[in-house]
Amino acid sequence: MITFSTLSWILHLTPKSNECYYSTTKLCFCLAGDEISSSVKTNSCIEEERQALLVFKQHLVDHSGRLSSWVGHDCCQWEGISCNNSTGHVVKMDLRNPSDDIYGEVWRNASLGGKINASLLSLKRLNYLDLSLNSFDSNQIPKFIGELKSLQYLNLSYASFGGEIPSSLGNLSSLNFLDLEGSHNLSSKNLNWLSHLSSLKYINLRRVDLSSTGVSWAYDINMLPSLLELHLSSCQIESIPLSLQSINFLPLSLQRINFTSLLVLDMSHNGIKSSSFPSWFFNLTNLVTLDLSGNDFGDSFPSEFSNFKSLENLYLTGTGLKGQIPKVSGNLCKLKVLSLSWNNFDGGIEEFWRSLSNCPSNTLESLYLSHCEIESQFPVFLGMFKSLQNLDLGENNLWGSIPDSIGNLSSLRTLDLSNNKMNGSIPESIGQLCELVSLLLLGNSWEGILTEAHFINLTRLQDFEVENIDRPTSLILDGAYDRVPPFKLFRIFIINCRISPGFWVWLQTQTELSDIALQGNGISDSIPEEWLLKISSQLTRLYLPYNHFHGNFPSHLKFPNLAIIDLSHNQLEGPLPLWCFPNVDYLYLEGNLFSGPISSNIDQMMPKLEELLLDENHLNGTIPPSICKMQKLQILSLRSNQFSGELPHAWNMESIMVFLDVGQNNLSGKIPTSLGVLRSLEILKLNDNNFGGEIPDALQNCSSLRSIDLGDNKLSGKIPLWIGGSNVSKLSRLRLRSNYFSGCISQQLCNLQGLHILDLSHNNLSGTIPMCLDNLTSLVNDDSSSYEYDYDVWEQATLTIKGEELVYNKTLDLVKSIDLSSNNLQGEIPEEISSLIMLGTLNLSMNQLIGKIPSKVGNLRWLETLDLSHNHLSGQIPQSLSSLTFLSHLDLSYNNLSGRIPTGNQLQTLNFSSIYVGNQWLCGVPLSTKCPEDVTFIPKDAKEENEDGKDKLWLYVSVVLGFIIGFWGVCGTLILKTSWRYAYFQFFDDIKDKVALAIALKVARFKMFLF
Repeated sequence: MITFSTLSWILHLTPKSNECYYSTTKLCFCLAGDEISSSVKTNSCIEEERQALLVFKQHLVDHSGRLSSWVGHDCCQWEGISCNNSTGHVVKMDLRNPSDDIYGEVWRNASLGGKINASLLSLKRLNYLDLSLNSFDSNQIPKFIGELKSLQYLNLSYASFGGEIPSSLGNLSSLNFLDLEGSHNLSSKNLNWLSHLSSLKYINLRRVDLSSTGVSWAYDINMLPSLLELHLSSCQIESIPLSLQSINFLPLSLQRINFTSLLVLDMSHNGIKSSSFPSWFFNLTNLVTLDLSGNDFGDSFPSEFSNFKSLENLYLTGTGLKGQIPKVSGNLCKLKVLSLSWNNFDGGIEEFWRSLSNCPSNTLESLYLSHCEIESQFPVFLGMFKSLQNLDLGENNLWGSIPDSIGNLSSLRTLDLSNNKMNGSIPESIGQLCELVSLLLLGNSWEGILTEAHFINLTRLQDFEVENIDRPTSLILDGAYDRVPPFKLFRIFIINCRISPGFWVWLQTQTELSDIALQGNGISDSIPEEWLLKISSQLTRLYLPYNHFHGNFPSHLKFPNLAIIDLSHNQLEGPLPLWCFPNVDYLYLEGNLFSGPISSNIDQMMPKLEELLLDENHLNGTIPPSICKMQKLQILSLRSNQFSGELPHAWNMESIMVFLDVGQNNLSGKIPTSLGVLRSLEILKLNDNNFGGEIPDALQNCSSLRSIDLGDNKLSGKIPLWIGGSNVSKLSRLRLRSNYFSGCISQQLCNLQGLHILDLSHNNLSGTIPMCLDNLTSLVNDDSSSYEYDYDVWEQATLTIKGEELVYNKTLDLVKSIDLSSNNLQGEIPEEISSLIMLGTLNLSMNQLIGKIPSKVGNLRWLETLDLSHNHLSGQIPQSLSSLTFLSHLDLSYNNLSGRIPTGNQLQTLNFSSIYVGNQWLCGVPLSTKCPEDVTFIPKDAKEENEDGKDKLWLYVSVVLGFIIGFWGVCGTLILKTSWRYAYFQFFDDIKDKVALAIALKVARFKMFLF
C-alpha cells in the first residue's frame, strides 16, 4: 500500500511548466502503481481470472493487435497484465494507449474500443486499472466498476466515455487516484459520490461538465481530508463560494476546511465571475501549485497571497486582475513560475522587479506578463535574475532599449518582447545567452546593426523573430560570407529589416528550417534553388513577399509538407509553379510577372487549397472549369490579369467559396446563373470586364453576400428588385457603375441598413431619388460595433472621391459614399438625405434634378465631397453649407442657383470660381459678379471702422492745439512783457517767504511746549 510519506515525496518533485504538473504527478502515481500492485511477473495464473480476461478481450475492438499476446495459459505474461508475486492474482491492468498524440493517425490505430465487460469483476484483487487514451465511443462508464473494491488507482482519462458519471464509483473506498479527464461528453449532476472516497489523494475531472453542481461541489470536496491534488479545469463551474459559510446547507466555518493538505489546485478556464478571490483559498497554506487562469475575479492582486509560503507555481492568466503589478513579498520567494498574462495592470514594472530582487535567493524560472498593458521602460537591473529561463513581456507598451545586463541571464531559454514600443539598438550582450532557444522581437522599432557578435554563442537558438515597424529597414542584419552560424534554426521571421548580401548567404546555411518569413528585406536575388532543395522536405511555411526576387521559380522542386507559401510582390516570372505544392492550403503569388494559363487540372494538383491569390500578374487564357471543383477553396482572386472567354459555369453547391474576384480582365458572356449556388459567398467582384446581359436572379440565393461589384461592364436591363430584399440583407457595398442599366432606383435599396457604399453612376437610370434613404442605418448612425471581416483585406474598389478616381482596399470599410452621377434622374433632392450624417461623399452630378438644395445639408457633418453640378437646381445656396467643416471638394456649377454665395468657415478655403460657374444669377466672392446691394451698401463693419478713425484724428488735433494754446499763452506773455515777468516771479518769492516764516513760528511754539 502506498503511504502518505511516499506521495509527499513524489508530489514535491515540482513541475516546471503548466503542462508538466498535469503529467509529472500522474507519471509518479503510475510508478507508484508498481508498489500498489506488488507486480512481479510470475509463472502462475489463476484460471478463473484468465477466462475473465479472455471474455473481456472478446468485447474489445483491437485494430492494431495490441492484445495479440493474450494467448496461452499464463495470463501474468500478457501485455498490460501484472500479478501478485505471492498469490498469482491479477492486481494490475494497464491498457493505456502507447501513443499520446490524441486524434493522430497512430493514436487512432492503437486505440482500443468496444465495450467494457463485467467479467472484470472476477479480478477481485485488481487494485490498478488504466484504460486511458482509448476510444470507447461515448459509452457510459460501467456502473460495475464501483464493485472493484480493491481499486486504488483508476485512470479513464481521454477514453471517450460519455454520459453521467455513475455514483457507484463512490463505493471505491480504497481509491487513492482517480482520473476522468478529457471526455467532453462526461458530466455529473453532483459530486456527492466523491465525498465517500475518504482515501482519495488525487482527482482529475478536467473537462467534465459540472455546471449542474452549483456551489455544492465545494462541500463534497471538503469531505476529502487526504486530498493532495485537485484538477477541476474547464468543468463549466459557474460560481464559487467566497466562503464555505455562504453555502446555506453547510454549517462549517473557514477554520474547518478539511483538505488543507492540498498541494495542487487547478480550477482554470471555468469562466467563473466573482467580485473577489474566495477567502477560503488562502487557508490552503500548503499549496505548491495554484492555477485560477481563465476566470474573472475583477480584483486587484490580494495581499493574502503572501500566506502561500510554499507556493512555487502560480497561474493567474486572464483573471481580470487590475491595479498595480503586485509586489512579491518575502513569503513568495519560492516562486518558480508566475503567470499573470492577459490582465489590466496600471503603471510600470519597476516596483515589481525591485520586490523580486529583495528575495534572499531568487528562484524564479518563468515569468509571463504578456498582454498586460504595462507602460514602462525595460528594467535595467533584470540581469540579476540568474535562474530565469522564460521571460514573456510581449504585447505591452514597454519602451526604451534592451539593457546590456540582459547578457547576465545565463539560464534564459525564451525571451519574448514582441509588439511593444521598444527602440534603439539590440545589444551584443544578447549573444552571451548560450541557453537561448527562442528570441522573439517582432513589432518594435529597432535600429542599428545585428552582426555575428549577436549570434556567436547562441548555439541552441531555434526560433529567431525580429520585425521593424514605423521605421522600415532601420535595422540591418549583416554577416560574413565565409562564416557558418553556430545554431540550427527551425523558425526564422525577419520583417521590414534590411538583410545584407552577406547575411543572406549566411542564412542559406540553415538547412533545418521548417518555417520561414522574410518580408520587406530588400533582397535582390533569384530564388535560391540549392537552399530550397535542402529544406524542401520539412518546410511547412514559406513567406518571401515584398522583396526583389526575380527569375523563374524552380519547377522541379517538390514541397510535400508545405501548407502556406507567399511569394507575392516580387518580380518572379515564367509559368505558375503550381505542381510544386501538392499539399498547400494557402498560395499567394500576386504582384509578380507570372504568365501563361492556369493548369486545367488545378483541382487535382492542389486538392487542399483554401486560398489562391494570383492577381496583378500577366496570366492569360481561360479560367479552367476545374477550379469550380475545388471543394475547399474559399478565396479566389484573379484580378488584373489578361484572362478571356467566359467565367466557368460549373459552380456547385458543395463549394464553400467566400471571396471571388475576377475583376479587370477580358472576360465576356453572361454572368453564370450557377454562381447562385455559392451560399457562402460574401464578396463578388466581376468589375472591369465585358460581361453582358442582365444580372441573373439566381444571385439572390447567395444569402451571405456583403459586397457586389459589377461595375464597368456591358450589363443592361433594370436593377433587380431582389437587391434590397431579405435574401441579401447583409449587403454593405453595391457598385454597378458604368453599365447600361435603366429604369428607376427601387425603394427596396432602402432596406439595406448596412449599406455604406452605393455607386450607380454612369448608367441610364431615370425617375426620382428614393425618399427613404434615411433608412440606411449605417449612414445615419455612428455604428461603432461594425468590424472588419477576415476577407475584407483582399477587396479592392475604385471610387470617385473628391473629384478623382481613387483605389481603396484596406480602408474600404471606412468609406461612406453615395454616387448617382451621370444618369437621367429627375425631381428634387429629398430632404431625407440630410439625415445621412455619416456620409462622406455625395455625388448627384450630371442628372436632371430640380428644386432647391436641401436647407439642412449642413447636418452632414462628416461630408468631404459634395457634387451637385450639371443639374437644374435653383434657389439660394443654403447658409448651413458653411458649417461643413470637413468639406474639401465642392462643385455646384452649371445649375440655376441664385443669390449671394455664403461665406464663412470652410467655404472661405473653397474660393475657386469654378465651383459656382454656370449659375448666372449667383453673385459675390469668389465670382467677379457683384451683388446689386454691393453698389450702395456699406458694410456695418466698414462704417464703424471709418468712424473710429475720425474720432482718433480729432483727439490728436485737440491735444496738439491745447498744448500750443496753454503753453504759449502763459510762457509767451512772460517772455514778451518785462513788467509782468518781474511781478510774476516777485509773487512767487513773497509766497515762499510767508511759508518759511509760518513754519519757523510753528517750530518755535512746539519747542516751548516741550520744555
